[in-house]
Amino acid sequence: MLNQHSLEEIAEIHGLLEDLKKEYEEGIKPILLKNSPKMFRNTHTIPKLKKIQINRGLGLAAQNTNVLKKSIAEFTSITGQKPIITKSKKAIAGFKIREDMEVGLSITLRGEKMYSFLTKLIFFTFAQIRDFRGLSLRSFDKAGNYTLGLKEQLVFPEIDYDDVDQAQGFTISIVLSDGSAKYRSKTIDKILNGMILFKFLRFPLNDCGYYEKYSSFSEINKNWDRKKHLKRKRWSQE
Repeated sequence: MLNQHSLEEIAEIHGLLEDLKKEYEEGIKPILLKNSPKMFRNTHTIPKLKKIQINRGLGLAAQNTNVLKKSIAEFTSITGQKPIITKSKKAIAGFKIREDMEVGLSITLRGEKMYSFLTKLIFFTFAQIRDFRGLSLRSFDKAGNYTLGLKEQLVFPEIDYDDVDQAQGFTISIVLSDGSAKYRSKTIDKILNGMILFKFLRFPLNDCGYYEKYSSFSEINKNWDRKKHLKRKRWSQE
């Protein structure tokens, strides 16, 4: 059920959507090309959003038709796109899961719907999270993509509190295009590309200062290698 402010919120979201898309094409790309010509030699090497994938695991609850329909309706309302039902690839007796059994939902957003969801996530959703302290840089993977989790669906403006029977979360994966040149294909370079793009898009990253104590990226690489070595050593002793 829509509240009295829904039309105003929707209009503001669409206004921000247009600004965000224009900001990337007309603002971010020219600035990076002008200020960092060694890092980004042409527009094809500039990091950009490729897609956003949203997943929810339901487990055995997916066998309940009402629960499944409710989750599909929430996904459709939040993203404007109907999700697909994911199925188990193999049987797991301990969890009472059979092969090809419905266990969750997944949706992939591209283009305008991707920017619309991203705008809502940055400007509205994060502000609704209790005790939100920002996003961690450690959530970047080796390919430079970013994954975060939300504990409940109530942080989205489309969800009415009275319609929610059970709080259920999401896993959101933001996939970036890999247009880096071969000389910048290392993991640290891909993560740096993601950090740069996220900061321009005003993502609330909270621990950029973690790397301020290092004078160069070679020192960061050495620190990462040392941590990997310690982990391997610990695992070999277990």
